[in-house]
Amino acid sequence: MTEQPLIPASTATPGSYLRVTDLRGTHLGWSELRAAVPRQAPSSVVDAEDAVRGIIEDVKARGARALRELARKFDGVEQERIRVAPEEIERAVAALDPAVRHGLESAIARTRAFAAAQRPSDVTIEVAPGATLHHRWTPVRRAGLYIPGGLAVYPSSVVMNVVPAQAAGVETVVLCSPPQKEFGGLPHPVVLGAAGLLGVDEVWAVGGAQALAAMAHGVVDGEDVLEPVNTVTGPGNIFVAMAKRQLRSVVGVDAEAGTTEIAVLADDSADPRYVAADLISQAEHDPAAGSVLITDSPELARAVEEQLTVQVPEAKHRERIMTALSGPQSGVVLTDDLDVSVAVADAYAAEHLEIHTRGASEVAARIRNAGAVFVGPYSPVPLGDYAAGSNHVLPTGGTAVFSSGLQAASFMKAVQVIEYSREALAALEEDIVALSASEDLPAHGRAVTLRGEDRGTGADTDTVSGG
Repeated sequence: MTEQPLIPASTATPGSYLRVTDLRGTHLGWSELRAAVPRQAPSSVVDAEDAVRGIIEDVKARGARALRELARKFDGVEQERIRVAPEEIERAVAALDPAVRHGLESAIARTRAFAAAQRPSDVTIEVAPGATLHHRWTPVRRAGLYIPGGLAVYPSSVVMNVVPAQAAGVETVVLCSPPQKEFGGLPHPVVLGAAGLLGVDEVWAVGGAQALAAMAHGVVDGEDVLEPVNTVTGPGNIFVAMAKRQLRSVVGVDAEAGTTEIAVLADDSADPRYVAADLISQAEHDPAAGSVLITDSPELARAVEEQLTVQVPEAKHRERIMTALSGPQSGVVLTDDLDVSVAVADAYAAEHLEIHTRGASEVAARIRNAGAVFVGPYSPVPLGDYAAGSNHVLPTGGTAVFSSGLQAASFMKAVQVIEYSREALAALEEDIVALSASEDLPAHGRAVTLRGEDRGTGADTDTVSGG
């Protein structure tokens, strides 16, 4: 018998795209599975940490002047007005390609319906006679949304960030996106058009960590005022993620999103053409994107590899895709059976998890950890990227173990309201005094016994009025 290593190593076959991690015959615990699955290498944040700290302090101290200098340095743009004029947004809406506009409007309608249904409900409970507790959800007043530039244009991210904020009841949505040299220092026109379709009229041409700093601390630029926001969301590079980390004490933030990833959990019933196409679809995003196949069928794995050799050369971004598929963050994980495949999927905790198995709905119900689960052969990840109605801002890098995707509640906070009558407080007086004494905080108990003494004197603070 060949002794299996504690955590099997990934191997690459010459000429293949995906490395293979063979877990067959092993019995790994949770931590071992977490270590065995392909994973993006952690980004080095040392340089980003210092650079972002300097940017945040510069924007905080010098405001619009710093933003203009940073736009010149990073975007090659000489800015005049940093805030985008309303007429520019209107012009971008009018210039949208009709097919793109229809796609955006379809996505907005479905995302809006799902986001509205996600809005959490208030709760009121009487825990004893006269003792009422309320759990009341309130939206933040201002939300700041960041839409990156980079290798692609992301009007879909405008939809995914703006719609849940609006569904939550946020009063004002602010959008920042990098100035584009080829568009006269404005954000990309399709991004502006998407913002206009959603009724967002406060858009600023600011990119990177400086955009988050501006939204968190506020900026005055002549007559244009960017008032500080309460929450910042949106994807971005390592500098944007680091800005979120450093600004957490100033504003609320969503997850520090990393590079996109997909895992496909499949058995021998899966169509290898579909599986290959879906792995490619996410590899197209970035050379560091992760594409992982989890299966108990070596035959399927071979068939998927054959399909990759057919489909990858036909792709527009084939070089980027090849780099992503061949990296350590991508690969095939071979398992003994479906139960182990489910365990591996839970340990991987994918941003996007597709289920291509018999009884896919039942298998999906067994998944605990994933940003979003796509069930069956006709629910590919690109459906969720654009038009399903779900949100594509999802936890990456295994953080779906403890994080959720963007939703209406991401722009809300819960307020607990306590309302007790005199009698209800009196019923707890002895308990509160005893507990406060045990913590050596007697003034806590005194705040309650004082009211008990009022009962004895006939004082009724509920009916006291001035004048």
